Amino acid sequence: MPIPLSYSLRNLWTRKLTTTLTAGGMALVTFVFAAVLMLAEGLEQTLVETGSPENAITLRAAADTEVASQIERKSAALIEVQPEVVQNNLGEPIASKESLVLVTLPKRDTNKPTNVIVRGVGQHSMELRPQVKLIAGRMIRPGSREIIAGKNIADTMKGGSLDGTLRFAMSDWVVVGIFDAGRTAFNSEVWADVDQLMQAFRRDSYSCLIARVPGRQAFGDFKHRLEHDPRLAVQVKREIDFYKEQSEVMSKFIRILGIAITTFFSIGAILGAMVTMYSAVANRFREIGTLRALGFSRISILGAFLAESLLLGLLGGLVGMGCSSILQLLTISTMNWETFSELAFGFRLTPTIACYTLGFALAMGLLGGMLPAWRASRLKIVDALRES
Repeated sequence: MPIPLSYSLRNLWTRKLTTTLTAGGMALVTFVFAAVLMLAEGLEQTLVETGSPENAITLRAAADTEVASQIERKSAALIEVQPEVVQNNLGEPIASKESLVLVTLPKRDTNKPTNVIVRGVGQHSMELRPQVKLIAGRMIRPGSREIIAGKNIADTMKGGSLDGTLRFAMSDWVVVGIFDAGRTAFNSEVWADVDQLMQAFRRDSYSCLIARVPGRQAFGDFKHRLEHDPRLAVQVKREIDFYKEQSEVMSKFIRILGIAITTFFSIGAILGAMVTMYSAVANRFREIGTLRALGFSRISILGAFLAESLLLGLLGGLVGMGCSSILQLLTISTMNWETFSELAFGFRLTPTIACYTLGFALAMGLLGGMLPAWRASRLKIVDALRES
């Protein structure tokens, strides 16, 4: 006959102070565990959502990033007229030849320099990225030294606000518009006219070419033809896959480091739960003996004490996850290890992370209560009733 769950709940409520302290320690460890997973998830989703599954990105064959890639003008002209590239109503291929450079700009609050990507764009760049919306000002005029700034740039960089001026390549560039790209990496970029940007940095080659190539078959044909053309020496990837690869190294590092830290701290939380449960067993010898005398089995005693420990873990997990969910309101900036530019992203709490967090908290409760529960279940009725 099992012992009702209400018995375990009442015992936890009776020991309010020890319950609060033990659950609080578990909540702190759970908070760190969830925060680490949310941080890695936020970074990964920010980069993955930057790409579109309908776009194909063409880079130099040996290049890992857009900044390190070069595509000659004649090669770009050949790539954008491939039959798989979708055309608009005017019969123009929906493709954008782009150039990326890394510049150093001062931050507004600290005046410290930081690396920022300036992307040279064409007339179809906005069409290829529907998530990018102008929220202030206007689009740049072709052939002018005008720029539009991502929302994070406008908020953090000196001169990045509307009608401000950013200086790079020995020229002043006027901010004529601010765009919001949602939770994507484009919010941490500055966009300029591609021809003007290449002229300012004395470049003859583009960095990449983005083209609208929807459909698996069309993309496969497009990729096979270009990568096997000896004149081009390029590689073709789905844009969403390209940005996912960009996030793998850093997100994996965050997860490994964070899990290592939380594993270390979880040992303390498990020991705290173990001490609490050992204390509960020591103070309830007669109670355990009475339960055994009433006919409750050793398994029932074991289950009751394990239930208390699991409830402690569940309470700590819910509190820790609730506190970590507030982190979604924050946006942090760090260096993108692939491009060495500043990247702003936020914490993301997903159902998977919530399940992992609660599972981690329950595991701490289970490990902390296993030995005390086993001891309680092995007490003999006569010895337990004799204890004072």
